[in-house]
Amino acid sequence: MLHLRLIVPADLTDQVVVAVEQTVGTTHLIVVPGAARDPAGDLVLCDVAREAGDGLIADLCDLGIDKSGSIAVEDIGLSLSRRADKAEDDAPGEGADAVLWEHLAEATHEESTLSVTYLAFLTLATMIAACGVVLDNAILIVGAMAVGPEFGPLAGLCTAVVRRSARLALRALGALLVGFAAAMVLTTGFSLLMNAFGLFHESMLKGPRPSTAFIYAPDLFSFVVAILAGVAGMLSLTSAKSGLLVGVAISVTTVPAAANSAVALSYGDLDQMWGSSVQLLINLGGIVLAGTLTLLIQKALWKRTRT
Repeated sequence: MLHLRLIVPADLTDQVVVAVEQTVGTTHLIVVPGAARDPAGDLVLCDVAREAGDGLIADLCDLGIDKSGSIAVEDIGLSLSRRADKAEDDAPGEGADAVLWEHLAEATHEESTLSVTYLAFLTLATMIAACGVVLDNAILIVGAMAVGPEFGPLAGLCTAVVRRSARLALRALGALLVGFAAAMVLTTGFSLLMNAFGLFHESMLKGPRPSTAFIYAPDLFSFVVAILAGVAGMLSLTSAKSGLLVGVAISVTTVPAAANSAVALSYGDLDQMWGSSVQLLINLGGIVLAGTLTLLIQKALWKRTRT
């Protein structure tokens, strides 16, 4: 169930109440006249089944509540109510299959912002991965993949394509390009510094690396894994199971590939740098392709369910 808190101009309250009451899957409607002060208006509260939430939110936006008032949505962790149970039973479809497009757009917009924090996490993840590729340590590679925040802008790019939002697409693409470029440049410097201290050596990069050699040797499996990860990642976002994103993050070699490319560049190993760069592009492209197709399929299936 979702809980909606609405601030509604007094002259639109009746229309909002009608919209809520006509939406199958709503309950616990509360109207408090004149309760809101900034902006001034009435306070309207209700609960709605997740599978009916997107339609109700769209109706409220059509009334202009997002501009003249406020629409706040939060997940209800526990609801002990027969009326709530009935609302979920009456609503068409299954809550786990529902996509809240406004929520998805808001979440991916925030995650796609090129911020200092985003750059810091991506750079730190790439540096950890650099240590992993030089030491041929799979644990460090997995740790770096879990730290990397790159799935946020990847999901933002998928959402932007489906919603045809050029602004979000540019924001997400900028975060990816600038983020990885900055992380790889800084990691190249980090590699040179570690080499100066005798902690990295060229022989460690060019020697046998059975645990991490796959990072600079892309093949068809790289694309297959990227496709599967893109589908899983998008499903975890749309179903509000964001905890699964950690599993997605450690299934593709985006950050390790960027790290290996940076370390190889510091030693002038163009073969490994090129192979790692191709691996990075394959994974990024595969995730975007799979994520976009997943959203399009979800949109089509949900539209059929509601009709």
